[in-house]
Amino acid sequence: MNSIIYNIKEGLKGIFRNPTMSLVSIGSVSAALFVLSIIFSVVININNFTSLVEGQFDNVQIYLNEDMTSQHIFDLEKKLGQVSGVQSVEFESKQDALNKMKKRWGEDGYLLEGIDNPLDNSFIIEVSNIENTEKIANKVKKFDGIKEVKYYDDVVEKVIQLSNIVKMSGLFIITILAFVSLFIISNTIKLALHGRRREINIMKYVGATDWFIRWPFIIEGMVLGLIGALISLAITYFGYDYFYSKLDLPSYSIFSGYILPVTGVMDSLINISIVMGIGVGIIGSIISLRRYLNV
Repeated sequence: MNSIIYNIKEGLKGIFRNPTMSLVSIGSVSAALFVLSIIFSVVININNFTSLVEGQFDNVQIYLNEDMTSQHIFDLEKKLGQVSGVQSVEFESKQDALNKMKKRWGEDGYLLEGIDNPLDNSFIIEVSNIENTEKIANKVKKFDGIKEVKYYDDVVEKVIQLSNIVKMSGLFIITILAFVSLFIISNTIKLALHGRRREINIMKYVGATDWFIRWPFIIEGMVLGLIGALISLAITYFGYDYFYSKLDLPSYSIFSGYILPVTGVMDSLINISIVMGIGVGIIGSIISLRRYLNV
């Protein structure tokens, strides 16, 4: 317990021993994590948008031949439900399809009254993963009794491409920012170590273990990273909340359904920022200490 208390005290002393560099380090880490927060907010909102779009275009419409019997339709429905990747199968009669068209036409729906129904009976398949849409569509085309299979192939392809680009870009930027934060923390610890190199050498010669020497600096790095993360989170919270409040204006209301509220972003961002802030503090301290422990 005495050793733990000693390490904590020495770690906090290290921060106040070099206040200027500590402030520079905190500010730099805050800036790096703030940029990370912006990137993360963009990524998570684009992922939310693609998920909403996927929910609108994850259906495959299967039109049936006119001469199909009720038993054949029943058997086909059962067969479609057994296809891998199919989440649900819904039958839509030609009359139901016509009624939907009347609703879409609104006041002009009366124009469809009294005409011979030109539409076909169909099945609407909901897929479990939008990436499997084309594969499922090609498979069910080969079933007997199917006249045509339609799905939003162009939209599906673009949504998948957008989702993959966002994920890869976000991962790349987050990795770069993590290394930037690590570089900043490690250099701050190196400056502190340079001023205490004689003290470290003496401690080594009198029998202090490497970890006994490491812990104060690791705690210093953890605290610097944590403070930087908390400042970044505070700026992100109030900035994002201000931005989101502007979406209530009529000119921006079209975007409000696709943008997550501040709580939807912060729930994940808090954990990521704190873990990254403390993590780079620990790793940066360990890396910086390697040179000075080899005496």
